[in-house]
Amino acid sequence: MMGTISRWTFLLGFLVGACCMFFFLRQVWFERSYPVLSEAQERATTVGETPTSWRKEGASLINLLHPHRAGEDSRLADLLFQKVRVLCWVMTGPENLESRARHVRATWSRHCNLVVFMSSVGDPDFPTVGLDTKEGRDQLYWKTIRAFHYVYERHANDADWFLKADDDTYVVVDNLRWILSNHTPEEPVYFGKRFKPYTKQGYMSGGAGYVLSKEALKRFVEGFRTGTCTHTTPVEDLALGQCLEKMGVIAGDSRDTLHRETFHPFVPEHHLTTKFSKSFWYWSYCYYPIVEGPQCCSDLAVSFHYVDADADVHAGVLHLLPPRLWLCASLPALCERGSSPDSRDDGTRSGADRQEEALELGRFCF
Repeated sequence: MMGTISRWTFLLGFLVGACCMFFFLRQVWFERSYPVLSEAQERATTVGETPTSWRKEGASLINLLHPHRAGEDSRLADLLFQKVRVLCWVMTGPENLESRARHVRATWSRHCNLVVFMSSVGDPDFPTVGLDTKEGRDQLYWKTIRAFHYVYERHANDADWFLKADDDTYVVVDNLRWILSNHTPEEPVYFGKRFKPYTKQGYMSGGAGYVLSKEALKRFVEGFRTGTCTHTTPVEDLALGQCLEKMGVIAGDSRDTLHRETFHPFVPEHHLTTKFSKSFWYWSYCYYPIVEGPQCCSDLAVSFHYVDADADVHAGVLHLLPPRLWLCASLPALCERGSSPDSRDDGTRSGADRQEEALELGRFCF
């Protein structure tokens, strides 16, 4: 009898001790995983609009504090910020620093672990990296080649994934991390809006942005060092896709489980409300079937292209909302405009068509 009581006492004491140890270790782990960063913030240099979030190292901006909405449970986003490190490099030019790049710096790029703005000419005050190229569409691939070489040589160990975006692209970096968390940086893979012409496995649209794993970046640089890849065409996204295909890098599928796209080459309203003309080039380029209307875009939407400065600032606020709400917050404007990238909406659409479209969007949103 006494032996039985002793065993139960021992088991109870063991369980209590184990529970105490669990909560203690969890608290220690939490503090290490989500540091207050007070010292780092005190060292931060005032850069643009978020002086306590950035540290300036040369031409790079290092994020010291993952931004999120006040009162939000951000533990998952903060964990992914630590575990899925994303370097964002933004292609811009001297004439676009104030009209475009400044807004990128103030909005979505704050969610990157590291940000580098690439230009033809260096600007230490913004800052930008000077790639020693000319400006113009015929220089896009040269800028891309030199930009990826730059980040590989200087930041290969500072990130796991390397995102290229234009200065009129808007990126939801937290959604990107969620998608990338299913992969490892050791995989030779890259993701984006997948087009299909001219390559066997397709290639990623430059405007929608694309992200390379660390292994993919390594192989891209090696391709030029070995002569396997060369500057064959100024068409940046196609040329990069052809090089990566030669180097054994896989063109990944970034669609969600419902097969909805996450990277988008146009602004949200074009995908949500537009009926693309069958003669529009988009139909022959998309690797996956095009879905028009509310099911066009994943709840984990990653990027949109051709976002102007005003929309970019607006998106900076909407970025704090869940993705579905972010799209739906623009519902009134979408229903009013319904504009098309091929300029097909000439005012002939009936009020009934617009009403039906609005009701469908309403069902999507609510």
